[in-house]
Amino acid sequence: MKVKISSDSTCDLSRELVEKYQITIAPLSVIIDGHSYKDGVDVTPENIFRAVDLGKKVQTAAVNQFEYEELFRELLKENESVVHFCISREMSSCYADACEAAKKLGNVFVIDSRNLSTGIGLLVLEACELAAMGRTAEEIHQAILARTDKVVATFTVQDIGYLYRGGRCSGLEALGAKMLKIRPEIEVLDGKMRPGKKYRGSYEHYLKHYIRDVLKEVEDVDYKRVFITHSPCEAGMVEFAESCLREYGHFREILETTAGGTVSVHCGPNTLGILFMRK
Repeated sequence: MKVKISSDSTCDLSRELVEKYQITIAPLSVIIDGHSYKDGVDVTPENIFRAVDLGKKVQTAAVNQFEYEELFRELLKENESVVHFCISREMSSCYADACEAAKKLGNVFVIDSRNLSTGIGLLVLEACELAAMGRTAEEIHQAILARTDKVVATFTVQDIGYLYRGGRCSGLEALGAKMLKIRPEIEVLDGKMRPGKKYRGSYEHYLKHYIRDVLKEVEDVDYKRVFITHSPCEAGMVEFAESCLREYGHFREILETTAGGTVSVHCGPNTLGILFMRK
């Protein structure tokens, strides 16, 4: 039985990984002053940041039920079944719409990742590996649901104004963070984004402490793979983060990916996170 793995574009997997694992991507929409663009297709983080700088209204929109129906119907023409991943239902209506589409078509198993970005991507890659082993869609679905709470997803952001515009923090918090030049950590827990620790200083200073803290505080780290996922960053940030990961962790695979529209709209430039699994 051929099982197809698909995901919303919020998984932030690189083109190389998408091609390697033959993953089908359903793009969310990025709305800029009323004009709709497809995430990862005809809009980039640079476009988003430029629009924000010009004072334009920028927001994201979920994949709707009709779009899911079209996607799943097409995938089922060449596959017995589909396992599809969505951004946490606490953050978007994608999951609800995907489930409605799946009910109409059958043989589509929708997974609420309870996460975002490559927190989803980690689960997607595990599903691809299970599919390659010959597991059925139902087996993959059950196995991944048992793993969603094992994802560790955290980010540090530079411009808290993006979080404020997206309703992720209060105006007072945003003002205080800007005045004190605080770089907050954002954690994903129970399917929701919440503030974590606060850091200050140059990226060499705060990234070192942020990465060390995350790895120190997480028990039973699965060192199979880790993602460094980031929006466009100042020169040297990503390379420095990788050097810190190699110093404090023992990951067998370090993957770098660029954040897509969802993270870019809500977190802004110079956002960088590390994402991995617990055993």
